[in-house]
Amino acid sequence: MDPQFQKDLIATLLGVIPPALVGLVFYIVMRSILRADSKERKVWNQIEAEERLKAGLPAKKDAEAK
Repeated sequence: MDPQFQKDLIATLLGVIPPALVGLVFYIVMRSILRADSKERKVWNQIEAEERLKAGLPAKKDAEAK
């Protein structure tokens, strides 16, 4: 390979790799936030259903559909 081509290739890779890594970290963080939110909602609905049952109230219609 041409030495100039190698230098250009290395410079290009060094310019592309950091944004790709930042994008990957952003994706992982957002994915974990969204998964934690959905799990929290599921647990919250479970707790609410248990409390409604203890209080003698009927189940929510949203909980029945799921």
